[in-house]
Amino acid sequence: MKSPKLTKFASMRSSTLKWIVLSATLLAAIVVTVQLYWLKKVYSFEQRQFNLNVVKSIRGLFEDLEMNDQPGTRLNDLIDAPDNNYFSFKADTIPPKDSLVFYIQDEFADFGVLTDCKLGAYSAADKKFIYEEYISAPASRYATAKPAMKELPVFDNARKTDHILLYFPHRQEYVLGQMDFWIVSTVILFLALIGLAASLFYFYRQKFLSEIQKDFVNNFTHEFKTPLAVMKIASDVLSQESIVQQPDRLERYAAIIHNQTDHLQGQVERLLRAASTESNNLPIRKEDIDPHLLIEQALGKVQPLIEQKKAKIEVKEAAVNGHARVQADKAHLELAVVNLLENALKYSNDPHIVVETGREEDDFFISVKDNGVGIEKQYLKNIFKKFYRVPTGDIHNVKGFGLGLNFVKRIIDAHKGKIRVNSLPGIGTEFRLFIPLN
Repeated sequence: MKSPKLTKFASMRSSTLKWIVLSATLLAAIVVTVQLYWLKKVYSFEQRQFNLNVVKSIRGLFEDLEMNDQPGTRLNDLIDAPDNNYFSFKADTIPPKDSLVFYIQDEFADFGVLTDCKLGAYSAADKKFIYEEYISAPASRYATAKPAMKELPVFDNARKTDHILLYFPHRQEYVLGQMDFWIVSTVILFLALIGLAASLFYFYRQKFLSEIQKDFVNNFTHEFKTPLAVMKIASDVLSQESIVQQPDRLERYAAIIHNQTDHLQGQVERLLRAASTESNNLPIRKEDIDPHLLIEQALGKVQPLIEQKKAKIEVKEAAVNGHARVQADKAHLELAVVNLLENALKYSNDPHIVVETGREEDDFFISVKDNGVGIEKQYLKNIFKKFYRVPTGDIHNVKGFGLGLNFVKRIIDAHKGKIRVNSLPGIGTEFRLFIPLN
């Protein structure tokens, strides 16, 4: 029997593990958010830096070629950025093409503008670009591909003045290329966090399965240890020579062995049945059955337990369309009802069980309602899982493996039905099984 201290300790460990997983998830989310924030900041910085380097290059170009007849004019009044990839600057005197190309390449090299550029010299008098030139950066990955060899646009705000237009077709790729370290580090970080998340999930899942297995072994040991010990004592008594002269005692101990053997056989059959039906779809053979007769037979199978617990059983029957016949697998449905009756008897100190049948819309239902300990709402979503048992102060105060309700769920699912559970702690629980009539 597991002590309350051990149970509390196990619960604390489980709670601690949940908090660790939650904290790690929150920390990962914060790291991802901060990384994306800085990635955005770096991108904005690289864009501003590119703009600044182009402006510096244009300023150097003015100094090299003396294109401005009014030296006192502010640089901001001469330069315009009509679009994200375009820069335009006024030129009172348009320099020769070779000179402009030479000096602008030199300025780009000085200020680190290392991407392709297409330039054009626009004449307001001719209302057209009098020459254009595509400048490939020496280290540009796009030097051989020139998708930017298209006509340069004439922006409305520059039509009336001579100007030089610079177009950077690969600006975005260049800026992102400057961020290679940040992008690679972000991808590595994301992959690391995904790996960490997968590891935590796997670890938590393995821990959960380990706890389920541990509880199962504890239940299995307790479930078999007591009957075997009783049978050992009874067999020792039956092996005494004097037992022949005590027929009443002989009969009593023989009955004990018989009952304990039936109990063990039933549990073994449940384990084998659960092991051989891993699929949620049980093979069923539907036939026309009388559910009220089925309930009567199910009650007969738990009659010894009813007598032992001095239980009060109340059966409320209702006809369906004038008769009470449904299409179902008799053996499996009876087993489902037996499981519910056993639970109702085991989890009630002074059992009062109401078994009710009836029709709800297009379904026939069988309801088993008890006055037992009830189930807290937080556990209801797990009660149909294999090997799951609702935690109490001592998990062995009621025998079982946590297989009964799981098998009930499989049976009802195989019939395309559903189960509704209503429970109040300290008041009782109702399981209502729905079998389609059509």
